[in-house]
Amino acid sequence: MGLYKNLPAGLEVVDIIIAGGGTASCVIASRLADASPELSILVIEGGSNNDSPTIRYPALFLANMAPTSTANTFHQTVKEEQLGGRELIIPTGAVLGGGSSTNFMMYSRAQRSDFDGWNAAGWSANEMLPYLKKLETYHGPGNKAQHGYDGPIQVSGGTYGVLRSQNDFLAAAEKIGLPVVEDAQNLDVIGIQRAMRYISPDGKRQDAATAYLHPRLQDGHHRNLHVLVEHQIVRVLFDGDKRAVGVEFKANPTFQPGDSITRSVKAQKLVIVSCGACGSPAVLERSGVGNPEILKQVGVELVASVPGVGEDFEDHQSVLYPYRSNLNPDETLDAMVTGRADPMELIKNNDKMLGWNCLDVSCKLRPTDAEATALGPKFKEAWENDFKNKPDRPLVLMASANSFPGLPEEGIPPGQYFAISNFSVYPYSRGHIHITGPNLTDPLNFKTGFFSDADGVDIKMLVWAYKKSREIVRRMDLYRGEVPSWHPAFPPLSAAACIDTDGPLANDVQDIQYTADDDQIIEQWLIDKVGTSWHSLGTCKMAPYDKDGVVDTKLSVYGTKGLKVADLSIAPGNVGAHTNNTALAIGEKAADVIIKELGLLKGQKTVNSER
Repeated sequence: MGLYKNLPAGLEVVDIIIAGGGTASCVIASRLADASPELSILVIEGGSNNDSPTIRYPALFLANMAPTSTANTFHQTVKEEQLGGRELIIPTGAVLGGGSSTNFMMYSRAQRSDFDGWNAAGWSANEMLPYLKKLETYHGPGNKAQHGYDGPIQVSGGTYGVLRSQNDFLAAAEKIGLPVVEDAQNLDVIGIQRAMRYISPDGKRQDAATAYLHPRLQDGHHRNLHVLVEHQIVRVLFDGDKRAVGVEFKANPTFQPGDSITRSVKAQKLVIVSCGACGSPAVLERSGVGNPEILKQVGVELVASVPGVGEDFEDHQSVLYPYRSNLNPDETLDAMVTGRADPMELIKNNDKMLGWNCLDVSCKLRPTDAEATALGPKFKEAWENDFKNKPDRPLVLMASANSFPGLPEEGIPPGQYFAISNFSVYPYSRGHIHITGPNLTDPLNFKTGFFSDADGVDIKMLVWAYKKSREIVRRMDLYRGEVPSWHPAFPPLSAAACIDTDGPLANDVQDIQYTADDDQIIEQWLIDKVGTSWHSLGTCKMAPYDKDGVVDTKLSVYGTKGLKVADLSIAPGNVGAHTNNTALAIGEKAADVIIKELGLLKGQKTVNSER
């Protein structure tokens, strides 16, 4: 098995090095290993192997969010003035498989206008659909022509779900005119559907390492594939012709605290940086690829002037809202969140709830023209320019969760809670992420930029989402009022005030009428509470050089040779979806590009050869 915690003798030189072992990396390494048994491939991952029960069993995913988890890296931003001086925490996967090993496992695809809007040759929606199909074995509803049925990633409903709350949510949404659809993941439709998940029919997480890498490491037929874990990439090495010829790396002190030696390994054909939207820019900058002014300030010698590195950070801006409910103990994950259930006992009994992520409904939603107009002239202008004539483009994503979305608080009794997650998917705000020094231990200059857009459109998106989600929940039979400390603090006499009820509201529920003061309260709440949805992208974007591009359509880094970037950092525009599917598709597309460039098509099925 080619999985190591220390680089063995004989691997000082390989053909291809993939710096980072995240979602896209696992796909690329596996497809390249299939393409040629003579091609030696080394993946270097900073985190550990992903063989933890909290990764394998979907219902235990919340454990990876704990501050003590080593499965994620928790990046801290600088103080952001537009957020009241808050310092945000942005988690990213720090384990083999990256975010696919620690995410919420929601199956969600980008929209047609997303890929087409990238304006990148070879990356249109029609050109990407074969890769979307190639990666999956789909067990859900919808048009079979839009899905794949023999790929490595299983997509299903898992082994558990709560039909009562699903039906309740869908019925309530229809009452206020929102579309309920069978499959909102076909690139063209938006609406509300019963959630499909990256969970196999037998209840196991479908991460990229488990689905792609591990089978090849264990089958005895891929001796050309090597994976080094618990080692961090310091920088890419270049020769005098600006060709990438290897990498420097060090043991991760979290796992190997006594080893501080910097080591190197050579690549004869290609180096691929795949450390994610928060990691790849730092690797490039430490390697001398980036904005010359920034590199000069931090004492890194310039190799290639690429000013776009680390710019245009995007993330879906998110807020969670919990509600009281009449759900039963076996209809939420609250017992696990509060420690009332023993995960080891559940594993011992092979409990079906282990194959559940508590997220049963998935939504892609947009306002009516009248609702867009009511959000003000600047919002209406944005709506007219970027949304109105793109009917496949949602304004927000929403998901229902049968669980309390955070740690128990004083004064909130144990119980069965229901929550709504809202996040805007095409923010106008942009941030940045840059190094402040040449060493791995130097902090990052990181700013999300949330709500920094000049016209204040981003915050209006989440105002609309809050009001709309609240109207859905108030019409559900399970609704028993809000958890006040997790909602805006409206005055007691306001029509928008939180309530506590012994039963559902009457059948003739009317929409809440919010005053201008209520809207200000919501906006201040959002400023105080908005956070990440773990969907970072765009910091090494695929675009022309003069438009702050970092890579071309073949993912080659401008100004260098033999160096590519392949992960969510290359996305030149956002996507109306959870981003895991896009990361997997980028991996499949990147592998195809590299296979063709290396002339490895003989006997290898690429997308073009499958048509």
